[in-house]
Amino acid sequence: MPYRSEAHAIDAPVRILLVTSRETRRWVIPKGNHPAGMSAHAAAALEAEEEAGVQGLICPEPLGSYRYRKKRRSGASLLIDVDVFPLAVSNELTAWKEQAQRERRWVSLAEAAEMVDEPDLRDLIRSFGQAEFRAAAQRTGILHAVAARSKVSGMFAWFQRLLPKSGNFFDLFEAHAMTVVAGANALSRLLQDGDREHIREVIEREHDADEIIREVLTTVRETFLTPFDRGAITSLIGSLDDAIDEMQAAVQAIDMYDMTVFEPEMKDMAAIIVDAARLTAEAMPLLRDVARNGVRLHELTERLVRMESHGDDIHTAGLKRAFKELGPIDALRFSVQREVYKHLERIIDAFEDVANEIDGIVIDHA
Repeated sequence: MPYRSEAHAIDAPVRILLVTSRETRRWVIPKGNHPAGMSAHAAAALEAEEEAGVQGLICPEPLGSYRYRKKRRSGASLLIDVDVFPLAVSNELTAWKEQAQRERRWVSLAEAAEMVDEPDLRDLIRSFGQAEFRAAAQRTGILHAVAARSKVSGMFAWFQRLLPKSGNFFDLFEAHAMTVVAGANALSRLLQDGDREHIREVIEREHDADEIIREVLTTVRETFLTPFDRGAITSLIGSLDDAIDEMQAAVQAIDMYDMTVFEPEMKDMAAIIVDAARLTAEAMPLLRDVARNGVRLHELTERLVRMESHGDDIHTAGLKRAFKELGPIDALRFSVQREVYKHLERIIDAFEDVANEIDGIVIDHA
């Protein structure tokens, strides 16, 4: 499922790319068969490039699956199960393999859900949205400020003016989640195109996050009544901060060792990080009403935990391949790759910690 934001602001609405099928001309997402010897998510990325002319990082953990009935040339009508992988589009081709056979169109999530025929796919598209998150952004205006600016002093002054004694932790949670999303996106772009400016952006976002966590800790000390246990508040924001701290450590290692080529497993882990950050950003506004949103929060944390497990498998496979290919002949390069893998794994682990903290809050308050 190829997606992108409508604008550079992190809280901008998401759009989905649909294509027409070759035979019925109905609107679908790019899909195809799973070739032997190729991972499912790599096959999905290849189909997106061939059918829709888009490229980007694709999350190895599927968003979900849906079933539809496909009519074969023999006349048989068979049920087909389709795994759906989120693809963060970074490049839109002007010419691609099936350009003459299909039409493509970027549409909003609501439009996409109405245009597709399969009920399960419609539900998956709707579940991909962050309506509550965007509503929170529109309510506060804080998130746009964090997304648009990375000057620490200015943002810190903004928080000081707005929340000196209000104890409004939810705005701070959401603002910190926005810095994590921005850092994850910059990290993924670095691993795709190698542009060193992305290193600077991750570091700037980490500085923004530091200011936010300081504000949280100050507010915890100054606020008599807090929405959750003080330990839960500090643990949650600490887990979020661990994620972006490790992003900074990863890009600093990449910069120190002057890495310009990144292994497929590293890119897969970066894709998991991007999707985990997106899910975390969706979860934060839902904490404003845990009782009402407990089911959705559990769905999000369950997916984060599954992604962490998948990330461990990718990490192990990447290290094993690096040792096999480089260990006997280039120990230094192997050590560099191992260092980067270590930080990428820790980022994903931090998102699992975030999920565990959210689950604890849900258990206590839902």
